[in-house]
Amino acid sequence: MLLVLVACVGIAIVALPIAGLVARSPWTRIAEIATDDATLEALRLSIVVSTTAALLALGTGFPIAWLLARVSFRGRVIVRAVVVLPLVMPPVVAGVGLLAAFGRRGIVGGWLDRWFDVQITFTTGAAVLAATFVALPLAVLALESGLRSIDERLELAAATLGASRGYTIRRVVLPMLGPQIAAAAVLAWARALGEFGATITFAGNLSGRTQTLPLAVFERLQTDPEAAFALSVVLIALALTVIVALRGRFLR
Repeated sequence: MLLVLVACVGIAIVALPIAGLVARSPWTRIAEIATDDATLEALRLSIVVSTTAALLALGTGFPIAWLLARVSFRGRVIVRAVVVLPLVMPPVVAGVGLLAAFGRRGIVGGWLDRWFDVQITFTTGAAVLAATFVALPLAVLALESGLRSIDERLELAAATLGASRGYTIRRVVLPMLGPQIAAAAVLAWARALGEFGATITFAGNLSGRTQTLPLAVFERLQTDPEAAFALSVVLIALALTVIVALRGRFLR
């Protein structure tokens, strides 16, 4: 009985904020709010940023996951800790770190500004970089878990039959890794979609350039709380779509 009571408390902690958003949303205005130009622009930018970030997380995450799962080297624990660190790093600290690295006076951004007159901060590219930073660990963890679940003897068998490393990865590993790749892509996309702290710190909140849907919610909260509630419901609907897409993993 005690376990059931504690479980109900935990469920209430998650469910009550969602119920509050649903109750406080102006349902008579939600269609108007969800289809106005500012919202559609923020939604478009959110989809562009999150999709690009998810692709980058997959493209860079697979080699990292392969290195962690298949290669033994000194310092592997440290590399894994560094890769996973964005999961527990405060979002504002992540944004400040991105500024220190890629800002106009950053260790990389300063060099790009001096030699190529390229500024990353306060651009759509900065929003993508911030989203990739927070989404990459999820992709790496999902892919590494998948790689560790694959029987390496299958790869050795392919090698003994004359298959090259690249051929083995394309025709043996990737087909068996399909569900984990899909999970990594969706998790990275969902995390990038909800990114706020690092984005507003590093990329700013510029309409049409860096203002994604979470940033639009924050801005509306200052001037029109009802509109913020409505946009929050839109984000929840997108999140539920992600959960349904992964129903085989999360709902069964």
